[in-house]
Amino acid sequence: MSPATAQPAPMPATEMPYSEAEYAAMMEQLITEDDEPVDNILSAKQQRLLTETLYSSWDGAGHKFLAEANIGLFHVMRNPAIVPDMLLSLDVEVRQDWWDKTQRSYFVWEFGKPPDVVVEVVSNTVGGEQTEKKRKYALIRVLYYLVFDPQHHLSNDTLTIYRLDGLSYRRHDGLDLAEVKLGLTLWEGVYEDMAGTWLRWVDEHGALIPTGNERAEHERAEKEHERAEKERERAEKERERAEKERERAEKEAVLERAERLAAQLRALGVNPEA
Repeated sequence: MSPATAQPAPMPATEMPYSEAEYAAMMEQLITEDDEPVDNILSAKQQRLLTETLYSSWDGAGHKFLAEANIGLFHVMRNPAIVPDMLLSLDVEVRQDWWDKTQRSYFVWEFGKPPDVVVEVVSNTVGGEQTEKKRKYALIRVLYYLVFDPQHHLSNDTLTIYRLDGLSYRRHDGLDLAEVKLGLTLWEGVYEDMAGTWLRWVDEHGALIPTGNERAEHERAEKEHERAEKERERAEKERERAEKERERAEKEAVLERAERLAAQLRALGVNPEA
């Protein structure tokens, strides 16, 4: 993934001094796909975990959102793009003509704002996550910049969160991202058959946002619990019915014995009611 060199802040689309034809020609020159692979399997899985959970189980806290991994982020109309491992942007929407060049990468001037969150997954010591990329994301005006370093290539910190403060980043204390109504947690577990420490989203109340599989498993467990509860209730009703039937049978047996005794007494000339 080839990061961009630092560039001036983008000019708003309404102020761009280009005709429609000139703009289309310039857009066509931008490289939105370079066919370079992701760093490694862990990075690919971590990217999926961060994006898939939002689409599977998060309502956006009332906002439309775009969550994507490994796509170009352009803040000026110039190659190359910077390519975050994951980005999240609220209050934006991809048009349905997504094969159009203007929709195939994150063009800040097209979406009208920079992403709210970018995440970089560190896999070596040469990615520039704490230097060059940090400066670029601040220049683009990304509100939160997350550096996930599970193997501690850069420091002893597994996760570092930065929040934009003026023209640069300051380290953000805590794991909450208040403006996007999300938080983060380091989760020990198995994802896609791989055990490890994963970066996971939590909602604004601190509850883990489940993956699609986790949500489906939870729903299956809930249905199984409901089925078992209904079966327990059915068995309890059956037990109560059987108990009432037993009591009725006992009462009938007592009455039958009493009737036989009365008949025997009458046969002997004794009035059982006297």
